Amino acid sequence: MWTIITIVAVVIIIALIALAVRAMVRRRRLQQRFGPEYDRTVESKESRREAERDLRERQERHDSLEIRPLPAAVRDRYARDWAGVQEHFVDDPDQAVGEADRLVTVLMSERGYPTEGYEQQKRDLSVEHARTLDHYRVAHDINQRVGGRDTSTEELRSAMVHYRAMFEDLLKSDNGAPGDDRR
Repeated sequence: MWTIITIVAVVIIIALIALAVRAMVRRRRLQQRFGPEYDRTVESKESRREAERDLRERQERHDSLEIRPLPAAVRDRYARDWAGVQEHFVDDPDQAVGEADRLVTVLMSERGYPTEGYEQQKRDLSVEHARTLDHYRVAHDINQRVGGRDTSTEELRSAMVHYRAMFEDLLKSDNGAPGDDRR
């Protein structure tokens, strides 16, 4: 009788340990995949479990998207377009920041990301571009204030720097090499 109770207790303990290890592995994968976005999401949700469910849902949605690398000629065209936006900054910083936002959005669309709204864009980008997503947030925030008295030329310059970081990350091929189209 005691032998059966001991065996059942050991099996239950092993099962609990296995569940704990599985949860730790899943958490580490999410932390590695989402980087700083993992912490941001945990802070914004009521529980770690809810945050991790949200991140898994983002990943599932992202996996269903047809994200595609850009051919070298298309990347070159976007690089030229970006250079034009930067040149325009000298004459009209407010307008150039708006152009930078539009160019990043068009590039997202070309890569296969839906662009139906800023919040969804952030969620979709967080899966592969979590490391540069804060750049996009800061730039977008400044862009929302453009035209008012709340933006200085230095802030507009900062928005351009932040948009460029997101732009360059989106422009890279899937393996991270700027000129490589291999999958």
